[in-house]
Amino acid sequence: MTEQQQAPEAAAPQPAAEPPMPDVPRPAAEPPMPDIPPTPDVPSAATVLPGPPPGGGSRRRLRAVLRWTAAVVVFAVAGAGTAYGITGMERADVPGLATASDGRWDYPQLVRPPLPSGSPPPLAESNKAGAHYADLRALVLPAPTGAREDRTLRGTDGWLETKGFLAEYALKDEQKEFGQRLTDHGLRHIAARGWTTQDGTHTRIYLLQFNSAALVDNMVTYGNAIVSYDSPRYQMRGSETPAADEDLPLRAQLEGIRYFSYTEAKPYGAEQVRQAYLTAGDTLAVIVQSRKGAAAAVPFQQTVVLQSELLA
Repeated sequence: MTEQQQAPEAAAPQPAAEPPMPDVPRPAAEPPMPDIPPTPDVPSAATVLPGPPPGGGSRRRLRAVLRWTAAVVVFAVAGAGTAYGITGMERADVPGLATASDGRWDYPQLVRPPLPSGSPPPLAESNKAGAHYADLRALVLPAPTGAREDRTLRGTDGWLETKGFLAEYALKDEQKEFGQRLTDHGLRHIAARGWTTQDGTHTRIYLLQFNSAALVDNMVTYGNAIVSYDSPRYQMRGSETPAADEDLPLRAQLEGIRYFSYTEAKPYGAEQVRQAYLTAGDTLAVIVQSRKGAAAAVPFQQTVVLQSELLA
């Protein structure tokens, strides 16, 4: 039985083969992107724009949706980046948010004079006498920018006579008593500086150096001390009602230095007087600020802290 051979069906025409794509050079690897703040959640296009009409939308509608979605993402990322940038900046760096001056003075850069070779700092444990081996005249706080210096406190060769310091006190008998106590405790010399700023604040700083820290501690600690918690023992000129000044921040006070700060309470006379006594090793620092009307607290505290840093 012979098989019947069927004629082959005509093959369907095949589309012409497309020419092979030319090799396209791959772009060089891009450097890693820097870290950016996380992108906030962005709503999907479906929640931003209405859906396509029944039966499907046109390609033009699809392209519009994609453009709107991209715009939302761009604005969200830009907003997050701006917020990150502002929170990472200091307040004074943001235009319009700079903090107004709080009244601090512009002091020059402070530099302690070098110690003689092998000499310890005054507050070092190895320095039992608490001695300042650096020249005390170089440890007096300099005047701030724009201030007019009081050259009468320079004294002779930078050392002020004791009577120049005692002139700060109002009563003659107290001047005499205080002067005798300074002599009994072995006062060596006094370095001083004074100035007046443009607002009329008059500052005086006196550094009294003794033979040891123990002698200084004796003057402020034991019976008949020159200071107490609520008031100094001797009345300064122009200060009739001194009271404890508790506004000096504790975080600004240095370890190893004792602070006794006072301010004249209301009602005061023609001017207000602020004063402070600091003990730093073998040195007693007396700082006085006075101003007609009222003496601002911030520059006084700033002066006290900076002077203590120079003595540390």
